[in-house]
Amino acid sequence: MTRITIRAAAELAVTAGLVLAIFVFYLLVWTNHRTAAAQDDLRDDFQAQQKSGRDGARKPAAPSSGEGLGILHIPALGDWDWVVVEGVDDEDLSRGPGHFPETALPGEVGNFAVAGHRATHGEPFADLDRLKEGDPIVVETVDGWLVYDVTWVRILSPSATEVLAPVAGHPGEKAKQRTMTLVTCHPRWSSSERLVVGAQLVERRAADAGPPAELA
Repeated sequence: MTRITIRAAAELAVTAGLVLAIFVFYLLVWTNHRTAAAQDDLRDDFQAQQKSGRDGARKPAAPSSGEGLGILHIPALGDWDWVVVEGVDDEDLSRGPGHFPETALPGEVGNFAVAGHRATHGEPFADLDRLKEGDPIVVETVDGWLVYDVTWVRILSPSATEVLAPVAGHPGEKAKQRTMTLVTCHPRWSSSERLVVGAQLVERRAADAGPPAELA
């Protein structure tokens, strides 16, 4: 191998290393930074809606794609709270966990289903595998608070879209209960499977009643 060939190979390796470093920076730092900024804006908007509600203003219309519809709290994951946005397109999920538009809204009869990244874009569902049956999940809405309890946790195929049905896992069955389904990739940094968490509504509190005991 000539000196010129060795030098060219070395320069190519350095260039490849720089490109890889930039890509890793984008995934691990830049996407998290952008999501954090989006969450700050969403939280400000949500708090403004809450204040308007307290002042007697008209209830806001259903959110459009990318807009916030509530704050998700998971006490089992520590000081964890994320604004849930409407939609599950890449752009929506880059702003935070996203509500599947065809599913129920928080507190409604049916299945309130939410997807979220487990890696990059703030990693909102990074530790979702820590949840177990009985753990509470709280949804803070403009109108008040909704407390769900985890009822099941499963690892499923990416094709198992039946978990988004009004009765999760039972397509075609009419919903009678108010449930929630959280969906993310499994294992972390892979999309070969899905980690799915199911929960059921157990308490509803008005905004003026204050946060539920689970958030104390």
